[in-house]
Amino acid sequence: MSDSMRRLAGQTVVYGISTVLVKLLNYVLTPYLTRVLGEAEYGVVTQFYAIIPLALVLLTMGLESGYFRFAGKAASEAEKKTVFDTAWTMVGSASGLFLLLVVLFNGPIARWMGYADHPSYIWMTGAIIALDAVSAVPFARLREQGRAGRYVLLRLVSVIVNLIACFFFYGWLPSLAASGVCTWAYDPQMGPGYVLVANLIASGVTLLLLLPSCGSLTPRGSRRLAAAMLAYSLPLLLSGIAGTANEFIDRQMLLWLLPGDRMETLAQLGIYGAALKLGVVMTLFTTMYRLAAEPFFLAEFKGDDFRTTNAVAMKYFIIVSILIVLFVAFYRDLFAYVLIGPKLRGGVWILPLVLVSNMLSGIVLNLSFWYKQTGKTIYAIWVTGTGLLFTVVFNILLVPALGYVGAAVARLLCELSMVVLSYLLNQKYCPVPYDLRGIGGYLLLGVVLYGAGWLCEGLPDWLRYLIYLLLVVIFAGYAVRRERIDLRGLVRSVLHRR
Repeated sequence: MSDSMRRLAGQTVVYGISTVLVKLLNYVLTPYLTRVLGEAEYGVVTQFYAIIPLALVLLTMGLESGYFRFAGKAASEAEKKTVFDTAWTMVGSASGLFLLLVVLFNGPIARWMGYADHPSYIWMTGAIIALDAVSAVPFARLREQGRAGRYVLLRLVSVIVNLIACFFFYGWLPSLAASGVCTWAYDPQMGPGYVLVANLIASGVTLLLLLPSCGSLTPRGSRRLAAAMLAYSLPLLLSGIAGTANEFIDRQMLLWLLPGDRMETLAQLGIYGAALKLGVVMTLFTTMYRLAAEPFFLAEFKGDDFRTTNAVAMKYFIIVSILIVLFVAFYRDLFAYVLIGPKLRGGVWILPLVLVSNMLSGIVLNLSFWYKQTGKTIYAIWVTGTGLLFTVVFNILLVPALGYVGAAVARLLCELSMVVLSYLLNQKYCPVPYDLRGIGGYLLLGVVLYGAGWLCEGLPDWLRYLIYLLLVVIFAGYAVRRERIDLRGLVRSVLHRR
């Protein structure tokens, strides 16, 4: 393993430990909310949290990647500050306008979405989106500056505030109101809306804590730089819209395409959303890899060095991803028991599809670095646009007959289509020498081991779990031996963050 790979691995683990900690704290809400909310109520939460990422992509306009690109090219700290001010001003202005429009048209939007009795859900969601968008560029700046400690601390504070608020609104506030205390603050009709209230409080606290590191709050920046950043980021914005739609539009399409009344479809959406939550480990790994790899590849490498390093990074990413898929898929009933309430465990059997989809999404991320690094971001639109086409078409074809299973299959096909197209574009315009033979061997071994585990499902639990562990160890041992991974060196790079 080369020094650059050790450094990337070290940065990934540093961000990974923080991301895992933050996400695990956040996922404490999943077992809690799936127990205090009904299927349809959790379906409401799933619906709104499928809208938020798409709106965030719109408001941030691809300027997080744009900031990394232009800050990496800056010749001085003063130029980096100008890049930050320009990006933050653009995102802040867009977010303010967005929130104003949401407030002005709150009623019509609520009626259109079927929440005429709960218009507060709409403006609270809009406020969460605006606050999180304004926070996005300052968080990107912390990553670019290597201030992982402050980045982690603020993420932790946000999650802890959210947790405490949720526990208060669903656990303590009803009891206080019943005893005559805080009756003004409790509305039994709010239901899943208290999830939004808690998130809104957390987002507001996070932004307030970020402000001291942002400098002056007066809008500023360079118009010429803004135009250049938008030219770079616009394709990423369009591809981000399509990419986020690929990931979250299936929730909305379930509501549109499933037969039955609204409460039944919301219940199915809740079960599907809970099953997606079980893919948390694969999502965590992809997230922590992205946090480290994005500034790493966009700022440090050029030409052949970039190609060689990206090829090696892809192979190691796939190795770890297969290991995660095997482990979580084998022990999915235990993950479901811990993370999901009994009423929402009906979709746990689709977890292997969810995990493989998440792995393919990470592969697409690896295949995207070449056009982000070279500035040819227009190709991002072709990739994510193709994925969106697959998502829409296969959801329409499969959901009416298969329900949320059809949505899971459609998502898998979407990610697979983006992998294929991304690879073809990569080989045509920036050929990276990926070790296809080695990667194919790992994929084949993963399939064989999963098949062996599937054959053991009728065995007693203790024996089955022991065999699962043995199969995972076989894969890990094979990878370490074949790649000659220096585990001691890897640990040193993590501890010393070299």
